[in-house]
Amino acid sequence: MKVNGDPEYMALYEALASEVRWRIMELVSAQEMNAKDIATCLGLTPGIVTMHLRKLEQAELISCQRVRRNGGTHKLCRLKQDVIEIELPFQATARSSREQSIPVGHYTAFEVFPTCGLATKEKYIGHFDDPRYFLDPERVNAAILWFGRGYVEYKTPNYLLSGDNPEEIEISAEFASEAPGLNDHWPSDIRFVFNGVTLGTWTSPADFGRAARGKHTPDWWMRDVNQYGLWKTIRVNADGTFIDEERLSDVTIGDLRLHESFWTLRFAVDETAEHVGGLTLYGSGFGNHDKDIVVKVYYAGK
Repeated sequence: MKVNGDPEYMALYEALASEVRWRIMELVSAQEMNAKDIATCLGLTPGIVTMHLRKLEQAELISCQRVRRNGGTHKLCRLKQDVIEIELPFQATARSSREQSIPVGHYTAFEVFPTCGLATKEKYIGHFDDPRYFLDPERVNAAILWFGRGYVEYKTPNYLLSGDNPEEIEISAEFASEAPGLNDHWPSDIRFVFNGVTLGTWTSPADFGRAARGKHTPDWWMRDVNQYGLWKTIRVNADGTFIDEERLSDVTIGDLRLHESFWTLRFAVDETAEHVGGLTLYGSGFGNHDKDIVVKVYYAGK
């Protein structure tokens, strides 16, 4: 979870500013618990615990769902976030940037194997597990796609001018694995390729959604399939390639042939990977971030 000083994150900071709420997060990180059990562990009343749970849930730090168990209905809570990255204010540099947003359905090449499928914000496109529908004319409107292994590739114009000197490029999107149904422990090695150069491989931990629906996933979407992913940013500069500030490879921006008129971007799950757990790619209208694929290049002019 990456946050900054925008007003929408104030509830998060308020939720973190409590020793009790930290203790609650410690408890539900180990196992799912209801308010009564949490209250017993902390020596508090269920009403007080319910108030704290509400704040944690509003801040998206925990998720709660009602389940039938032992003949009754219980509201069980679990920790939703593993890491929170806070972006502090910084002084802007003199460099310029250009940003492009690429809809999920605007791929220019693909090779996919079941389980697979795609959908617009309003409906499924064709039938599940039939790769032919990845060439359906309506696929340009897709806001989510998934496959068990293979790749999708996007081609985008290079809008840099002849005098622009690229210093860094960022590629961001919302990713998850692709399991039959949902699975919180379903690793998948997703390989990122730019202009034919492998930037590195990141292992997605899960096909998320058992605990909660995606924030922007449409109401008509089935509850027992892909709900949301993780927003990841791959950054390439003169020092190497990084994913969310962690080093991914030694590939530098000088290796990417950014002078070419068109750039290609590929997301792949290879048959030979250690974890062949598929890929779900979320765009605007699905998942937790309501964004398409974003490519941003920073450059200095002459």
